[in-house]
Amino acid sequence: MREPSLLPGWSRAHVVTHLARNADGLVNLLTWARTGVEHPIYASDADREADIEEGAGRLAQVLHEDLLASSERFAVACERLSDSQWSASVTARNPVPFPASAIPGLRLFELWTHLVDLDVGFGFEDIPADLLEVATTSAVARHLNRPEGPSVHLRVIFPDGEERVWDLVGGGGTVHEVTGEAAEVIGWLTGRRDGSTLRGEVPDLPAWG
Repeated sequence: MREPSLLPGWSRAHVVTHLARNADGLVNLLTWARTGVEHPIYASDADREADIEEGAGRLAQVLHEDLLASSERFAVACERLSDSQWSASVTARNPVPFPASAIPGLRLFELWTHLVDLDVGFGFEDIPADLLEVATTSAVARHLNRPEGPSVHLRVIFPDGEERVWDLVGGGGTVHEVTGEAAEVIGWLTGRRDGSTLRGEVPDLPAWG
């Protein structure tokens, strides 16, 4: 747990602590959807960062138990929502509303991305093939309509040969044509890869955040 992760300044303990607190933050959003009373994902960015920094100093066994317990709380919160409550709108750190039904997918993508960051042999290529499109959609969503980002016509190729196209509408007038395999595209969009294996005029992207 004290070994460095692939995230600058974070050990593996930081990553595991973040995953635990992310589960609790998403429980807040699920509670919001269930009750109709606003529950922010985090009290503030400063509190989020302080919780991660403080939690990263704990023993490995405590980190493990915390992650398991928070994951269980997330699962229970999901089970408590009725069919109609899954359509409730919530917001996270980005103020754009989204339906509660997107929360399980957000959690899954968070886990995949930070498994890569743990540097324990898991890569985006290891995401199950039948879920790669879901993962790519999650990665793309962060870059839609970002005024500080480039405009990109993105063509993604999946392992079965199927292709899908997304348009990332940014603040620039030039539209960059970019094509690549799904795992490489996800790595580029999340800032975990430099995009050198992609085809076309690959622009720099704003920080994943």
